[in-house]
Amino acid sequence: MASSPFMASQPSFAFTVTRLKPELVAPAEPTPREIKYLSDIDDQQGLRFQIPLIQFYRNEPSMSGKDPVQVIRQALAKALVFFYPFAGRLREGPGRKLMVDCTGEGVMFIEADADATLQHFAIGGELKPPFPCFDQLLYNVPGSAEILNSPLFLIQVTRLRCGGFIFTLRMNHTMADASGLVHFLNTIAEIARGAEAPAVQPVWQREFFSARNPPRITCTHFEYEEEPAADSMVTNIPLDNLVHRSFLFGPTEISVLRSSLPPHLRKCSTVEILTALVWRCRTIALGFHPDEEVRMLLLINARFKFKDTPMPSGYTGNAFAYPGAKTTAGKLRKNPLGYAVELVTSIKRCFSEEYMQSMVDLMVLKGRPPFHVAGSFIMSDLTRSKISDVDYGWGKPVFGGPAHGGAGDVPGVITFHVPYENKKGENGTLIPICLPAFALDKFVNELANTFLRAAL
Repeated sequence: MASSPFMASQPSFAFTVTRLKPELVAPAEPTPREIKYLSDIDDQQGLRFQIPLIQFYRNEPSMSGKDPVQVIRQALAKALVFFYPFAGRLREGPGRKLMVDCTGEGVMFIEADADATLQHFAIGGELKPPFPCFDQLLYNVPGSAEILNSPLFLIQVTRLRCGGFIFTLRMNHTMADASGLVHFLNTIAEIARGAEAPAVQPVWQREFFSARNPPRITCTHFEYEEEPAADSMVTNIPLDNLVHRSFLFGPTEISVLRSSLPPHLRKCSTVEILTALVWRCRTIALGFHPDEEVRMLLLINARFKFKDTPMPSGYTGNAFAYPGAKTTAGKLRKNPLGYAVELVTSIKRCFSEEYMQSMVDLMVLKGRPPFHVAGSFIMSDLTRSKISDVDYGWGKPVFGGPAHGGAGDVPGVITFHVPYENKKGENGTLIPICLPAFALDKFVNELANTFLRAAL
């Protein structure tokens, strides 16, 4: 299995990062001082965490003499004029309602240098998470990670010896989803390349996702069901000795899996097939009791789902739901992959504009609850997010996406589909995984066994 094309090893090398003192980058021009309320999606408990991003850039001869730190810092200040709420601070009001105090204080910015080259981070010539010493590439400035009353973004730009650089960012997830974040990054990039204003103006309008009056829950929401009682049969994932690893799936692997499915499932999307595969293998690896309930939550972007009331173009807030399907660990294990694929495809069928509004209303009626954690696994599809297309003037990143598998307060519960091009120039999907060490070996074995069975 170690030589499998869809498994990546973790790199191991030491390097030194020299950082200047963190600074606040404020909007380049005066901006309105006002209070802006978040939506009833934004301020749910499950989004009150910081989410990291990393982008690697090559040396670009045409940019010789230009410092990426200075170019990005200046473009950031100008971009914040248009995205001025991002330069404010989050406050909490009655009923745990979140709002942005548009103070114009700015986002946290760090200038750094590393005695390493781009090739040091490559595994077999390719860049894949997890990346070594990530805490050096995105320094956790003391006091900056609080959800309330702290900078909403932390950005570090680290120059490399080869002339390339690494852009890292940590974002308060209540402020934006992947689409909103990429809009912000593209605005920085457009200005860095000489534009005076973003091609698409940002739109706040968070009232688009406000609860109805009166609010009413009209759909079934597995993702927000109450957690089981403390004395119930629940497998808790140990949070010590966690291991991060990336798995690559190219055209060959997808073809093998697809051909093994029943005919009526062979037209399923790559995202659906890989989601089912990883969910099943992870469930087996973690050793859930056969009767224990497990659920798959699939993040669905609502931006293009609203036909009756289209979302405003340029909307920067969170605009997604994670509807789910559930079964027992025993059924997931004893049935072939097609069983899991069938469940995953049912998730998209239940999603609608009414489902989204029902979820918004649930937030208000139930006090902005967290998502259901016990036995849950969340997958987020970033293959269309264009995080890997952001060009600050040095071309597209060699890699752009999450720095590792897992996000939020419960490591290992959330992971991502990341677009990836291998050394052969083939487009594929990278999925970073975070599991306890004992479970990772079992995950790898089950993944190998699945492909062996599929190839028969």
